[in-house]
Amino acid sequence: MLSKSINEENIEILVSNFYTLVLKDPLLSPFFIDKLGNNLQDKKWVEHLQLLTEFWKFVALGYEEYNGNPLQPHYHIEGLSRKAFTQWLYLFHQTIDTVYTPSIGEYFKQKSTDIAENFMRKLNL
Repeated sequence: MLSKSINEENIEILVSNFYTLVLKDPLLSPFFIDKLGNNLQDKKWVEHLQLLTEFWKFVALGYEEYNGNPLQPHYHIEGLSRKAFTQWLYLFHQTIDTVYTPSIGEYFKQKSTDIAENFMRKLNL
């Protein structure tokens, strides 16, 4: 059943389901496997998923547990491209559609698109 509201639990589901897809994607998976490995249960992945969950809770719910700089790590990723960001958005939006009703999902789609566009601009992609 699709969620009609945004809360901690379904943000965790969104992030977990999304990165499960990312690890299967031939374009995106190498970026993540290179830094985090290929097992979502490994410590590095668990920490990454927690960080991204906190980020989206900050974005969507105003929670203040996130204190990272989401753009900074992207400066150090070799081979990052506009095509990779486009694929990231495609998979993220696809995952949103499996977790949220369309009206709630549109919020996440717009936020993620705005963030990706901002990142691409700042990374000169």
